[in-house]
Amino acid sequence: MIEVISAERCTACNICVNACPTNVFEAVPGGPPRIARQDDCQTCFMCELYCPEDALYVAPIADRSATAEERDAAAEASWAATAAPSDGAGDASRPPPPTRASSCCAARTESFLLPLS
Repeated sequence: MIEVISAERCTACNICVNACPTNVFEAVPGGPPRIARQDDCQTCFMCELYCPEDALYVAPIADRSATAEERDAAAEASWAATAAPSDGAGDASRPPPPTRASSCCAARTESFLLPLS
């Protein structure tokens, strides 16, 4: 179930609004989309997959909505893991690894660019 949209990461591109098959999000002019119908979320991860900024967190198993504290903790842990070097060496000159969403979106985008026969 969709749990978090990071206002700091979100660029208000509304790709998630268009990607969601169950219309969970509502576009907000000049700001990040709003989770308008959380109970309609099917946990398909399409919003998270297509988000170019990794600004969304979808809980893989959810039988209830998370509390504000649970959402904050999950978001912090998820984003901290992508911001820190994975080998613990602390090499600040090395860029962070690509996010799951960005690497997957690149592959999907390339498949749409194939010439028509």
